[in-house]
Amino acid sequence: MTSQTTIDTTGPGGKAPADPSDATPAKGLRGHPWFTLITVAVGVMMVALDGTIVAIANPAIQKDLGATFAQVQWITNGYFLALAVSLITAGKLGDRFGHRQTFLIGVVGFAAASGAIGLSDSIALVVTFRVFQGLFGALLMPAALGLLRATFPAEKLNMAIGIWGMVIGASTAGGPILGGVLVEHVNWQSVFFINVPVGILAVVLGVMILLDHRAENAPRSFDILGIALLSAAMFCLVWALIKAPEWGWGDGKTWAFIAASVLGFALFAFWETKVKEPLIPLALFRSVPLSAGVVLMVLMAIAFMGGLFFVTFYLQNVHGMSPIDAGLHLLPLTGMMIVGSPLAGAMITKLGPRIPLAGGMAATAIAMYGMSTLQTDTGSGIMSLWFALLGLGLAPVMVGATEVIVGNAPMELSGVAGGLQQAAMQIGGSLGTAVLGAVMASKVDSDLAGNWTSAGLPPLTAAQEAQASEAVQVGVAPLAPGTPDAIAAKIEGVAHDTFISGMSLASLVAAGVAVVAVFVAFLTKRGENAQAGAGAAHI
Repeated sequence: MTSQTTIDTTGPGGKAPADPSDATPAKGLRGHPWFTLITVAVGVMMVALDGTIVAIANPAIQKDLGATFAQVQWITNGYFLALAVSLITAGKLGDRFGHRQTFLIGVVGFAAASGAIGLSDSIALVVTFRVFQGLFGALLMPAALGLLRATFPAEKLNMAIGIWGMVIGASTAGGPILGGVLVEHVNWQSVFFINVPVGILAVVLGVMILLDHRAENAPRSFDILGIALLSAAMFCLVWALIKAPEWGWGDGKTWAFIAASVLGFALFAFWETKVKEPLIPLALFRSVPLSAGVVLMVLMAIAFMGGLFFVTFYLQNVHGMSPIDAGLHLLPLTGMMIVGSPLAGAMITKLGPRIPLAGGMAATAIAMYGMSTLQTDTGSGIMSLWFALLGLGLAPVMVGATEVIVGNAPMELSGVAGGLQQAAMQIGGSLGTAVLGAVMASKVDSDLAGNWTSAGLPPLTAAQEAQASEAVQVGVAPLAPGTPDAIAAKIEGVAHDTFISGMSLASLVAAGVAVVAVFVAFLTKRGENAQAGAGAAHI
C-alpha cells in the first residue's frame, strides 16, 4: 500500500502553519528530500532531452521513412503542441490524485511512447506517439515540482529547484550533442530507445522513494468546461505560433487563430469566476510576485529559446560544424547553467529573488547583445564568452522564477503552479522562435536582393528570390548543381552575410526583451506559501 502524508496547509484563520515541522516527517528512503530530487530529476531529464535531441534525428527519420519536410516538422510540433496544451490540466490532476501517482504514470507513459516510436515504421506512427510523449510529459513535469515543493523545507527549496533547473538546462542544451552521437554511431531509433532504461530507472526509484503528499483542501472535483476552454485557447495560440512562419504574420488564418485564442481565454476567465472549484482560481493572479514570475518565465524563454534557435544554424551552416561539434561549442552555455543553477539557488535563499533575477536577465541581455556582434569569421573564444555569459544569466532566472511561481501558490495548487511555470516556458519558447523568426525573415528579405546585386551575381526572378530567402534564413547558400566554384563562393558569401545581418537583428530584439524582463524581476519576491509544504520529510 502506498505511504501517504497528509499536509494541512491552513492553520487558524486560514493562515499557513508557522512551524512547518508540525508535518509528519518521513522515515528512511521514502520521502527523503534529496533522494526525491534525484528521482524526479531522472524523469524530468527524459522530457527536457526530447525537446532538443530529436531535432538532430529528423533528417535521418525523413530519409529512412520517406517523409516530407512538412511531416517531419510535425515530429516536433505534435510533441510541443500536446505538451503545452496539457500542462496546466495535468498539474491539476496531480493536485487532485497526488503528485506521486501522476509522476509515475507520466514516466511509464513517456518511456512506453518512446519505445513505440523506435519501433514505428511510418511517419504517421512516429508523429502519433510523439503526441503521446507530449501528453505523458505534461503529467510528469508539474508533478515533479509539486513533489519538490511538498518535500523540501523552505530554506532548502531554492537549492532543490536550482538543481532541478540545472537538470533541465543541461538536458536541453546537451540534447544536440547526445543526439548527434547516437544518430551518427547507432541509428535514429536509439534517440528514442534511450528513454526506456531511463524510464525504468525512474519508476524503480519512484516506487521506492517517492512519498505522496496531499493538502487537506485539495480539489475534489473537475472543472470540465474550464479544462475544455483553456485547452482550446492554448491550442489556438500555440497553433498560430507554429503555423505563422508558413502562413505569414499578415495572413488572415494566423490572426483568426490568435483571435480565437483571445476569445477562449476570455471565456475561460469568465467561467472560472462562476464554478465552485475552478481549474485555476483567478485569485491566484492577485499575487503580483506570482504573476511577475509567469511573465518573467515567458520573457526568459523568448530570449533563450529564440536566440538558441539561430545559434545552431550559425554554427552548423555558417561555420560548417557537424552536429556534434556544434553541441560541443555550446558546452560553455551548458556548463555555466550546471554550475550556476545550484549557486543561484543558494544566492536566492540568502538575498531573495529580486537581485539575482534582475542580474540574471541583465547578463542575458548583455550576452544577446554580444551574440548580435558575431560574424562569419568569429573565433571559438569569443563565441564561448557570450555563450558562457548567457548560461550564467539564465541560471538564476530558471531557478528564481520557478520558486516565485510555485512558492507564491497555495500548497493545494502546487501542481497547477508547476503547470503554469512549464506552460509559460513552452509558450515563451514558441513565441521566441516565431517572433524572432519573423524578424530574421523580414531582415533577410529586405537585404538579400541588394547584397546579391552588389556581389555582381545574375538577377533572380521573384520565385528564385523567395526560394533563396528561405535557404538563407537558416544560413544555407542557395547553390544550384554544377555552379562554378567562383560563383559558388560569391553566393555563399552573400548568403552568410545576409544570414548574419538577420541573426544580429533578432539577437538585438532578444536583448531588448531581456531588458524588459529586468524591470519585471523587481516585482517578484520570495514565495509567501513556501512554508506550507515544508518539513514533510527530514533532511
